[in-house]
Amino acid sequence: MNMKWLEDWFEKIEPKSKWSWLGSTYEAFHTFAFTPKTVTKSGSHIRDAVDMKRSIIIVVIALMPALLFGMWNIGYQSGLNGVNGLDGVLPCWWFGFLRMLPMIAVSYIVGLFIEFAFAQYRHHEVNEGFLATGLLIPMIVPVTTPLWQLALAVAFAVIIGKEVFGGSGMNFLNPALVARAFLFFAYPTHMSGDKVWIANDLWGSDAIAGATPMGELATGAHPSASALDMLIGTIPGSTCETSVIAIALGAFLLLFTGIASWRIMLSVFLGGGAMGLLFNAIGANDYMQLPFYYHFLMGGFAFGAVFMATDPVTAAQTNCGKWIYGLLIGAFAVLLRVCNPAYPEGMMLSILFMNCMAPLIDHCVVARNIKRRAKRVATMGKEVNNG
Repeated sequence: MNMKWLEDWFEKIEPKSKWSWLGSTYEAFHTFAFTPKTVTKSGSHIRDAVDMKRSIIIVVIALMPALLFGMWNIGYQSGLNGVNGLDGVLPCWWFGFLRMLPMIAVSYIVGLFIEFAFAQYRHHEVNEGFLATGLLIPMIVPVTTPLWQLALAVAFAVIIGKEVFGGSGMNFLNPALVARAFLFFAYPTHMSGDKVWIANDLWGSDAIAGATPMGELATGAHPSASALDMLIGTIPGSTCETSVIAIALGAFLLLFTGIASWRIMLSVFLGGGAMGLLFNAIGANDYMQLPFYYHFLMGGFAFGAVFMATDPVTAAQTNCGKWIYGLLIGAFAVLLRVCNPAYPEGMMLSILFMNCMAPLIDHCVVARNIKRRAKRVATMGKEVNNG
């Protein structure tokens, strides 16, 4: 398709003279439509068609299976709990779509407004990272979250979680999880309990009791849902975190395209499985006796391992560091779940904690490599002198 007319239009509206202060906004829309013409001026570099914009778009595409299933599950769970007219795939999905649409709109409007404002003020480029973050935030909160609370959480995540550190690429905490943590500690009654997971009407002004597997475990009961139900995702829970199958489809795309680290994904599950097996061996209570693989199916474990722990900005950067980082995330998540029944979902805090530790992990790995190489060079020097 010939897009010359669109390029000409962008050139025509390019801000000049008194409108030059809108340069960041213009550049954001221009580079979204067309590949930037800017190139590196000095130093070694590698040319690659997969720039930041395309990487973020792949992440958004990878989120689609979980998002579409989550929309259907909103209607399905509501239909099971008495909402009339939700007895088919399309009606259930449409109900969930209409329920999710305002949440996604609020997230993008608030977040992008703040992003553009900071970019204009600093005369920086608008980073594409919020295209993924703005979708992730409504996907990891209960469908009954009031829109004004969601707006506050998004604003807090963008300003406190990212912009105060210099913007995208400078933040050390995952912004989407910062938003969830803000909601959890500021409005706990809207984020936990039996009545925050299922919309009673289209706009979620009320809720119907629908205990999640994690909530049931917190009360000392074994999950009523089967492992198959949790694998498929036909259970109450945060909007788009319930289906491990849908999440796995997104994981496949991220790994196939090389956007996410397979080391981090795999090590998160290995760390969680190892900690689960350790508790199985102890078996002091029902929670410890829970099969280790149940932890992979419940709560936000799988979603966090695939989409949150692998965030390239906040994760460890060295290959060895990625293994350590992922193993500790999985282990700490299960440890928090089992040892603190008052807070059964440990994935959020585990990832945020390891976000803080990631620079230290990389520092230790690099320092160890330097020390080992220095020792090897010294040994080789002695051998040369002796020879």
